[in-house]
Amino acid sequence: MFLTHFRITGQLQEMTASELRRAMVKSYDFERLEVRSGLDPKEATLKKAFLNFIETKTGKTKRVYKHTLNVIGDFYEKTGGNLDSLSLDAVNVSWLERYNLYLEERGCRCNTRSVHMRNIRSVMNRAIADGLTLNYPFRAFKIKTEKTRKRSLSLDDLRKLLNYPAEEYAVIYRDMFALIFMLMGINTKDIHALKEITPEGRIEYRRAKTGRLYSLKVEPEAMAIIEKYRGESGLLSIADRWQTSEMFMAQMNKALQRLGAPRAGRGGRKITDKAAFPGVSSYWARHTWGTIAASLDIPKETIAAALGHGGNTVTDIYIIAVR
Repeated sequence: MFLTHFRITGQLQEMTASELRRAMVKSYDFERLEVRSGLDPKEATLKKAFLNFIETKTGKTKRVYKHTLNVIGDFYEKTGGNLDSLSLDAVNVSWLERYNLYLEERGCRCNTRSVHMRNIRSVMNRAIADGLTLNYPFRAFKIKTEKTRKRSLSLDDLRKLLNYPAEEYAVIYRDMFALIFMLMGINTKDIHALKEITPEGRIEYRRAKTGRLYSLKVEPEAMAIIEKYRGESGLLSIADRWQTSEMFMAQMNKALQRLGAPRAGRGGRKITDKAAFPGVSSYWARHTWGTIAASLDIPKETIAAALGHGGNTVTDIYIIAVR
């Protein structure tokens, strides 16, 4: 009805986007909004919208959004402003630029800043969907990112790692790296939560981050590793030894980065002279799978679906060509 009125009167063709938006906001009837968030549009602030949004999240995702809100709080404390009274409509391009500058001065790198900005964008999108505001400053403010450093192994280095003569304590971590690769780059949180193999010889699970259902055929090489580390509370013994996937991943990454030529240090403690795989972590198994899949001409869309990516932009980071 709103746009029809301006079209009939001929005003629509003469109005700029900014003028149209101001006219829409002026005529907006907040009393008739279908508000699903439980917040009053007249009293909605960025902080309240953030807190409301955070309540819909769990685990690591919840902590990431909480961190962004805390950093915004630090920003306001430094500038002497009152975050409690910052309305959603006040989050404009100028505000985003000032906040981005604060992050830069704080020492945050480009991709770290982009995470904070994307979190704010998600909250604003949810606020719009909930009928709390019409404001969307990200049409004019572009979030900058930098290409992530390559985190994949060449085929030769992958073979070397999978067959590396690791110390006894590190064998399980080397084997779990191999299993992550064999299961199409499964996330450590998901591999930690696996429960069983179906009678058809498949692993079926919902990815913790997206809820998407996966069904993977367990090949003989992967089955050999699974049988070696059969667990009681879960499919794998890592669920018995480590209460959370984060604890397991931390130990795994530390062990992988110590693979090399150990020597006795002070007090008999072993340290590494030269790491065989500098910087390697569980994520490298995921990246390596994507990279090698791309080298076999598997379509990018298929790789994105396998890795659980919503778009090809993220997948591009994983599939740096190895040809």
